[in-house]
Amino acid sequence: MTSLDELTSWDADFTGLRVVVAGLGASGFSAADTLIELGARVVVVDGRDSEENAQRGDTLKIVGAADVLLGAEHQDRLPKIDGEEADLVVVSPGWNPRQPLIAEAEAASIPVWGDVELAWRVRQREGRPTAEWLVLTGTNGKTTTVSMAESMLQAAGLRALAVGNVGTPILDAIRDPQGYDVLVVELSSFQLHYTHTMSPLASVVLNLAEDHVDWHGSFEAYREAKARIYERTRVAAIFNAQAPETIRMVENADVIEGCRAIGFTTDVPARSMVGLAEGLLVDRAYLEDRANSAIELATLEDVGELAARHNVANALAAAALVRAYGVPPESIRDGLRSYQPGDHRIQAVARRDDILWINDSKATNPHAAAASLSSFRSVVWIAGGLSKGVDYHDLIADNADRLRAVVTIGLDTADLEAALREHAPNVPVLPTGVRDTGEGQQDASPGAVMRRAVERAAEVAQAGDTVLMAPAAASMDQFASYAQRGNAFIEAVSELMEDPGRGGEAESEGS
Repeated sequence: MTSLDELTSWDADFTGLRVVVAGLGASGFSAADTLIELGARVVVVDGRDSEENAQRGDTLKIVGAADVLLGAEHQDRLPKIDGEEADLVVVSPGWNPRQPLIAEAEAASIPVWGDVELAWRVRQREGRPTAEWLVLTGTNGKTTTVSMAESMLQAAGLRALAVGNVGTPILDAIRDPQGYDVLVVELSSFQLHYTHTMSPLASVVLNLAEDHVDWHGSFEAYREAKARIYERTRVAAIFNAQAPETIRMVENADVIEGCRAIGFTTDVPARSMVGLAEGLLVDRAYLEDRANSAIELATLEDVGELAARHNVANALAAAALVRAYGVPPESIRDGLRSYQPGDHRIQAVARRDDILWINDSKATNPHAAAASLSSFRSVVWIAGGLSKGVDYHDLIADNADRLRAVVTIGLDTADLEAALREHAPNVPVLPTGVRDTGEGQQDASPGAVMRRAVERAAEVAQAGDTVLMAPAAASMDQFASYAQRGNAFIEAVSELMEDPGRGGEAESEGS
């Protein structure tokens, strides 16, 4: 059998390789499907014995040599394959290193890869173009930035796609028959933990704040996972000049000789940075006379209607990435003009009686919620959910003067409410009435939870306010995903707007 070290292209010999794929979500299914196509012998394990997973498992059995083990009893041990130990484990991002199956593999010195590691190794294929990779991570803003970069690359006439944590599994893009010129790869800290040999053209960490401590075990481990994105970068290691932690990451990274450190800032840029000057996004990095001049890339108006500071920073980070590939300035401008913000990220839903309703369900941690709260003057805030062990005190202290009221959702809002009592004692806190009491209240439907939240917000909102659903927490305690949470909010607001008892004419907002 071929050594794992030799598996560095699609055309390498994967025949007979024994692989356990942990997880049967989108990335796990894509990894298993790819490995089967490559000729590996695959066993898939997932703790959820759901109808969706059963259907995916049936599909894998049809296409090739795969066993599928569903149910909680299977995720606690590493299965044998044809009576022998696995050669490799390919793990989905949700599986943390302390889970028994992964810990057993590592104790037995069995390599553990993520789907991104597998994709990097098989990206080269005879007869197809090999895409360059522009990669990014950060606590917040990842999806916006990869989407902006994708739009800029496409405006330059390139075949480009945003992939990874953004939604399209990266292995699906690798297997595309036409191939791509560039892949813009959004990477979570989970994916980076299991990525070992990636060597991208350019990389960036957008920002860093406490998050996913429950998965990584500590903030230090989370930070170290994020910093791995800079390793082996070839052309541009891009840092946030206003986030010193990212500067230190670049300084400590083992990059390829000749790689440049490029900064982005929403202030006037220094040499070798992109930034903001007199309402213009400018480049002082990718030009010869960067000591004395700058290139105009776009205007603030090109960034869009909600050109809040964090969105300008995202646009500058995207510009720094694509400029590393050689995208011309006019394509940056055209890409920003044609960019359409994704759902659930500071998404305007409706306006009535001079009250703006905003869906920012993707604000799954305090850092993301802070970006939303700082964009509006007077806020009725809908917040709460699965906190993931983070701290709310700085978020509340920094934004207390913006809050008219807080409507709480989530099964356990104790930490959030404690921070509100300490830093915003005069702000009314309006619970939806759903608590994890052990008496079944947690079974309230997602739609009912959000309808109650919207009703309570409507009771206190006044002309000039923004009702902002930016939970600063994950969704999985009451919702299947942040998207379901956001859609429940949109539906509840729509019902409110249609209620003639509320009075006034509703004005729909575009997304």
